Amino acid sequence: MPEKTYATEQLDHLGIVAGVCHEIGLIEEVDACVGPTKRKVSVGEVVQSMVLNGLGFVGRPLYLTPEFFSNKPIDLLISEDLEAADLNDDSLGRGLDQLYASGITEVFAHVAARALAVYGIAHRFYHLDSTTFSLHGEYAGENEPAAITITHGYSRDHRPDLKQAVLSLICSYRSRLPVWLEALSGNEADKTSFPKTIKAYVDQMEAGETPYFIADSALYSQQNIQELSQVKWITRVPATLKAVQQLYQDLDPAHMQPAATAGYRITELCSTYGGGRQRWMGVFSTAAYESETQRLQQRIAQEYEQAEEALQRLVGREFDTVNDAEKRCAELRASWTYHDLRIEWESVPHYSHRGRPREDEEPERLGWRVADGEVIQDEQAIQQKRQTKGKFILATNELSSKELAANKLLDDYKSQGVSVERGFRFLKDPLFFADSLFLKKPARIMALLMVMGLCLLIYALAERQLREQLVAQDEYVPDQKGQLTQRLTMRRVFQMFEGIHVLLISTPAGVERQVLNLKPVHYTILKLLGPYVQKCYLIDI
Repeated sequence: MPEKTYATEQLDHLGIVAGVCHEIGLIEEVDACVGPTKRKVSVGEVVQSMVLNGLGFVGRPLYLTPEFFSNKPIDLLISEDLEAADLNDDSLGRGLDQLYASGITEVFAHVAARALAVYGIAHRFYHLDSTTFSLHGEYAGENEPAAITITHGYSRDHRPDLKQAVLSLICSYRSRLPVWLEALSGNEADKTSFPKTIKAYVDQMEAGETPYFIADSALYSQQNIQELSQVKWITRVPATLKAVQQLYQDLDPAHMQPAATAGYRITELCSTYGGGRQRWMGVFSTAAYESETQRLQQRIAQEYEQAEEALQRLVGREFDTVNDAEKRCAELRASWTYHDLRIEWESVPHYSHRGRPREDEEPERLGWRVADGEVIQDEQAIQQKRQTKGKFILATNELSSKELAANKLLDDYKSQGVSVERGFRFLKDPLFFADSLFLKKPARIMALLMVMGLCLLIYALAERQLREQLVAQDEYVPDQKGQLTQRLTMRRVFQMFEGIHVLLISTPAGVERQVLNLKPVHYTILKLLGPYVQKCYLIDI
């Protein structure tokens, strides 16, 4: 009998990632944007290898990509013409450089548009937000022309000591599907970047229905309202505006209408802030009120403890004059928000000699100290603060309630939490390679941020496809608790595919391959994800 040899390659969930990449033509779309490079590894292949690495959730730095692929079926995942050694730091670095030179936003938009077309995804509503990525190292003087500046700025990571870059995303409605991505300098403010991002995205859109952009309160300013008059927007009005502060005091939840969303009450208002007509909507959330009032009580209690400590220090102190004593009390009162101070003073006579003074002897001077003191709550201030809790104001320049009903306005704004914000949580997951932002060139960091955005795109596409097909074909799969569900996360799917290997049987006649450890639930998931994914697991269609 001819001699046989056996080897295995680790496939796990990477076939799902590669299948989605193949279905949207990731390699081909990137290469079409970048152009030929006359290198063995094309830029598209570099990008797909980095997406596979990033969604491998192994925590390897990118310079260990050859190690990551050393036991993987590269021909199934990327290309038949590549080996693990080809995916070295030189190939990756040059690929990132070429991505930057071609324009990361333009390349990303091209790929995202193709992906949405392949999956038939179209929306009029989009979510916009930004986040920061902290970086280590020095970057002064290393910027290429048009590259971002790695510098200090407002840190959403609560690391003001570190320099950072900003990533701005537009995601399709109610999803983590990113359709537009920009890498910005670390000190770029949302207030100025948001209108630029919206305009750039709109400029490349085909003519059609007017899009709606949903963003947080950074979008709302007089200048931005005027600049964005040609698009529709939905945002939260900053609580710092005097008109909003007054509304917080005036709006009575008892006089507001129950919203379609349980736990909310709403009322419609009008505004001309910024010189343009808008619809404002007052919103009261029962859950937010309970949470915010609880935190308020905690702050009141903390301030009371601090005030009591300050009073004790005051009791042990003597002042030269009543004015000095009252001045110190006024300073304490000004430092407290929810408390006041009731004080009674007594004089302390001082004589020029020791011992008991004579009855008719006048003191040389008088000091002043606390005879009786008490910290008391400022009930009026507390009530005024409590009155503002659980409330916020939404605004839109869509004046027609037929086009955008009040309940839909609230629902659309709330969907921000399941869209772009979930995308940022994904990108900052410790298992993802966000912590691998070790590259020293700002241009390469920009390109890497784009690759991270592509990872989010591929992940979100796979999850959306699986969930839609589960519903369409009335299928259910078990979650981590063993309960049947149609809302499975791709993270759970990736876990379920651990231990899937490719067996290679080599004989003089050639190499035969078999995928090992596939169970019925795996076949169900692969069928729902479609033929491109099935092909990566050697399933005949």
